[in-house]
Amino acid sequence: MTGSDIHKRIIALDVGSVRIGVAASDPLGTFAQAVAVLRADGAWMEELSGLLEEYGAEKILIGMPVRTDGTEGPEADKMKKIIASLRERFSGFEIIPWDERFTTTIATQALLEADVSRAGRKRYVDKIAAALLLQSYLDSGKTKPTGVPEDACVRFTPPSIGKRERRKSRRGYD
Repeated sequence: MTGSDIHKRIIALDVGSVRIGVAASDPLGTFAQAVAVLRADGAWMEELSGLLEEYGAEKILIGMPVRTDGTEGPEADKMKKIIASLRERFSGFEIIPWDERFTTTIATQALLEADVSRAGRKRYVDKIAAALLLQSYLDSGKTKPTGVPEDACVRFTPPSIGKRERRKSRRGYD
């Protein structure tokens, strides 16, 4: 590994009304790791500041709620206000909105399949959703098409699951 292989890390946020899941990329920008859950009603920006310093991050990826049809709803308006606050508070960081569709659903399903208790799911789902969000960004090649406005949300297309696979997953067998 050479010095040019190492990148500044990215911190991802899955912001909810109660909790904020946090994930960090590895130094090579290849893998996402769930790292923390912050309380949304507390001094989470101060805690985020500490995490940005601890992980040596240069970018903040933030989940943008997008409807299944690709349009933005009222939750997206709330998120745009949070993004504006982040840009003001962390002006030296690139803030990247990223489509968060299905990340919490996928995280919950993974925890259910792992037989994690309800209390455990509540404790871990947000940071796992943040890790899924970040991993989708890392897997995308980290590029946005030219001409995309700064506040535009880059769309994530989750893998599709057919009817047969959904039925099997509900029944609990492969």
